[in-house]
Formats: sequence, structure tokens, C-alpha cells
Amino acid sequence: MEENLGTVTVSPEVLMSLVRLTTLATPGVAFLSASRPGGVRRLLSGKVGEGMRLEVEDNAVAIDLYVVAERDVQMLALGQTLQREVSRAIQDVVGMPVKEINIHIEDVADRVRSQAEQP
Repeated sequence: MEENLGTVTVSPEVLMSLVRLTTLATPGVAFLSASRPGGVRRLLSGKVGEGMRLEVEDNAVAIDLYVVAERDVQMLALGQTLQREVSRAIQDVVGMPVKEINIHIEDVADRVRSQAEQP
């Protein structure tokens, strides 16, 4: 018999940190896109962070994730892997259902240029 001891609230910032860490740990992701996700939906609801927009509705999570891929990565496979890994992280770590994860591959990293720019 379950006893009701109160409520448990997970901050959207915690969800965003989990999504960020999972995304950056996924092979083929160079980094989260620096461009901020736009559109009217951002103004109406949800939480926006660098490279992502996250909404929690009826205790289910919906995410738009904006990434820059590594060169020579198969983009469809990368998107599907990100959907699977981010969904698993939210469900396993936080225990919340995932409504949708939309992956937006915004660009491809230029490794040669980025290495030349490093000191």
C-alpha cells in the first residue's frame, strides 16, 4: 500500500541539464547549436536553453533539440540515437514519460577550421 507523503517536483532546469549531458555524450554530436530556437511557441510556454526547448505538459516531456553534428556522421542514425538516448535518460533517471523528442541538426562541425582556431 502506497502512502502519500507529499509531492515530488523536478525543476525544468534539471531536465535540461540531463538532456544537455546526454546529448553531448552521444557520439557524433559536436555541440549544441548556439542559435536559440525561435518561433512563437517559445513565447507562449516551455523552457528554452542553449540548443533546446523543453515543455512539460500533463507530466510528459516534449523536447526540441538543436545540435551540430560531427563531420562524416550518418545524420538520420544520429537523430534516432539522440531520440532513444535522451528518452531513456528522462524515463530512467527522472521517471517521467516522454511525449516527443524532435531533433534539429543545424549544421556540421568543420573540424579542420575548429582545430586551426585553437591556440
